[in-house]
Amino acid sequence: MNGEKNSSNNRVLKLKYVKLGYHYLITHLLKLCLVPLMAAIIVQASRLSLNDIHQTWLHLEHNLVYVVVLSAFVLVGSTVYFMTRKRSVYLVDYACYLPPSKLKVEHDRFMKHCKLMGCFDETSLVFLDKILGRSGLGEETCAPEAMHCLPPKPSMEAARQETEQVMFGALDTLFANTNVKPKDVGILVVNCSLFNPTPSLSSMIINKYKMRGNIKSFNLGGMGCSAGVIAVDLAKDMLQVHRNNYAIVVSTENITQNWYFGNKKAMLLPNCLFRIGGAAVLLSNKSVDRLRSKYKLIHVVRTHCGANNKAFNCVQQEQDDVGKTGVSLSKDLMTIAGSALKSNITTLGPLVLPISEQILFFVTLVANKLINAKIKPYIPDFKLAFEHFCIHAGGRAVIDELEKNLQLLPVHVEASRMTLHRFGNTSSSSIWYELAYMEAKGRMRKGDRVWQIAFGSGFKCNSAVWLALKNVKPSCNSPWEGCIHRYPVQLSL
Repeated sequence: MNGEKNSSNNRVLKLKYVKLGYHYLITHLLKLCLVPLMAAIIVQASRLSLNDIHQTWLHLEHNLVYVVVLSAFVLVGSTVYFMTRKRSVYLVDYACYLPPSKLKVEHDRFMKHCKLMGCFDETSLVFLDKILGRSGLGEETCAPEAMHCLPPKPSMEAARQETEQVMFGALDTLFANTNVKPKDVGILVVNCSLFNPTPSLSSMIINKYKMRGNIKSFNLGGMGCSAGVIAVDLAKDMLQVHRNNYAIVVSTENITQNWYFGNKKAMLLPNCLFRIGGAAVLLSNKSVDRLRSKYKLIHVVRTHCGANNKAFNCVQQEQDDVGKTGVSLSKDLMTIAGSALKSNITTLGPLVLPISEQILFFVTLVANKLINAKIKPYIPDFKLAFEHFCIHAGGRAVIDELEKNLQLLPVHVEASRMTLHRFGNTSSSSIWYELAYMEAKGRMRKGDRVWQIAFGSGFKCNSAVWLALKNVKPSCNSPWEGCIHRYPVQLSL
């Protein structure tokens, strides 16, 4: 029995090395082909005498017009290239909001609070307890101050206070860490799905920090947990137009006014998963900022499945039968998320995967389509394209599904699971808490590639790809400061 097991392990090991050899060969095929070509050029050049070189010079002198035209063409072409090329976008730094310990919600306290509210029936309380136990959330996630009151006080004023606390807390840390003055920022993008007061959240920030009058400000609402990547994409596009500028992206969500006080199961899930959190990100297109920046933005790929009715309705804010408002999550959510991910990576794959993986995928696709060969579709190995994965911490099921579908290892989803455990689902800002986790663990090395994946209502799947410009260390006041030594923790099944 042991002999068969060892034989099987040896076959798996040999197959692994065969695949690595194939990947190396295909990736460096062009370089290998250039070696004999370069050798031939060197041999030929070594045979040239001084007289041959002199004759070539005389030939150019007698064809001055040709030389001038060629030089002008090269000069104009270079000018056009440098004027029209896309500007690099750098992530100088970012900051995540760390809620005070007084806002922590332990599981027992959460359930006692729900019972004392008096708005949930016994069936709903059992359901909440069951979901919370399986959610992957730990004992240190935080809820806004208004939800700690009995009865809760989900007023407009309390919602504003929560949002100000989160946004200003993250921005204060960001400005302190980067030494950038608020008046130096030319672009501001804020995203928050369910709380969009007047004046807007972006106006609240401009007023608080007395930012300049010609700032280009945007407020994104109703775009779900993937809106953080959308905000980065918008900031990137603005930085292509406005030279030598800073852009700030603020991603948050409001819990105070979006707690559900009814008994519809599909609308009770967000109560168990969503917690307070937010992040502020400083982007720059200034070449001088490259040296101090942490990352460079490589790609943003956005997929919208809103044309499909099931996808459009799977995450929806609505009223239940008795008129209580909440966010309803469909049973089809994971299926729709899988379909959206497939569409997204179909676009992203050719941009990031090595040619060896693309060939394998193309060959199996052609074999199945043209000759009806019953070959299992080849799933590209994204571990060859990225060293780190920031999967939106939307819930335990989301992380499990992506780990399985992308064939990732436990270490690749560790940041997502630990972020869910420590902070809960902080909506669009969760991918930044995950990136901060990797930095706090000292895993981010120069040249490493990071894939941020987020899902949101609509239904959307969005990806951002970053390149580490140095060995990245955690910034001051990191959300994991003081607790990273306790992670990873063992999660119950």
